Amino acid sequence: MDQQPARRVLEPHPMQGDPAPSSKVEFHLVGQVLGIFAVLALSFLVELTVLGNLRHDRDQAQLASEFRGALANAIAPVGPLDDANKPLPAGTPVALLEISKLQIREVVVEGTSSSTLMSGPGHRRDTPLPGQVGTSVIVGRRATYGRPFRTIDQLCTGDRMTVTTGQGKHTFTVLGVRRAGDPLPSPLAAGQGRLILVTTDGPALQPTDVLRVDAALVSPAQPRPAQLPSAVLPAADALMAGDSSALLAVVGWSMLLVGVAISIVWVRFRTGLWYAWLIGVPVLVAIGLTVSDDIAAMLPNML
Repeated sequence: MDQQPARRVLEPHPMQGDPAPSSKVEFHLVGQVLGIFAVLALSFLVELTVLGNLRHDRDQAQLASEFRGALANAIAPVGPLDDANKPLPAGTPVALLEISKLQIREVVVEGTSSSTLMSGPGHRRDTPLPGQVGTSVIVGRRATYGRPFRTIDQLCTGDRMTVTTGQGKHTFTVLGVRRAGDPLPSPLAAGQGRLILVTTDGPALQPTDVLRVDAALVSPAQPRPAQLPSAVLPAADALMAGDSSALLAVVGWSMLLVGVAISIVWVRFRTGLWYAWLIGVPVLVAIGLTVSDDIAAMLPNML
């Protein structure tokens, strides 16, 4: 009887088959880290767009109600100081800007820091209020948090806008749109008023310079009280400046994020992927949105 040749069991080659356990662990760890970064990046994007716009709309509704009440009770600010002779708090509503051509209706707040402009256009503290003698400056965002000034470059010579303050309703006529290198408008004559709207120029989130819209006051100019000197203007209120006061909060939240990320990875290897993400994603999103708000405050104030 012929004997069958013995079967030889082939051992897997060291370079074939499943990777070593340590390689698997490293692969999953890298995947977890990348997933966490993806959640944080998405949170930041949502904050700058969807939630930022919702925050702007909510703040504008609250500011409009507050400003209407101040006008009705004749207590709306007409200068840079409050009743205690101290500078108005940042974010105080001081005017209502309306540009019918662009369908703009925005409550203007005091101050131009990045945090302040999340709520709406801001009045530069060292300039008179719109409608008063002198040149008033209002700064607004172009690409984020409601994008109130995204279309002001479409204004043309002769277009009209109105600004309501505690001194009444004031009418302005556009002189023109001014970019870097364009000639300055003629000097302001004594007793006249002017308004300058300021935002970024160039691609929405990659500005190349500053864009200005000059407008002449055509209604009677109102008297102005003493102005704050430019020397006392906070550094965060300068054009294209970020709010460095948010840095400490960013550091604190970032440390918490690191702790949460480590915890998620630990839970993933102890209980499994789905449990880790089920517990970790809501926490990551909540913290991510909070820290994104502070990071956004550190970006240039007119973005």
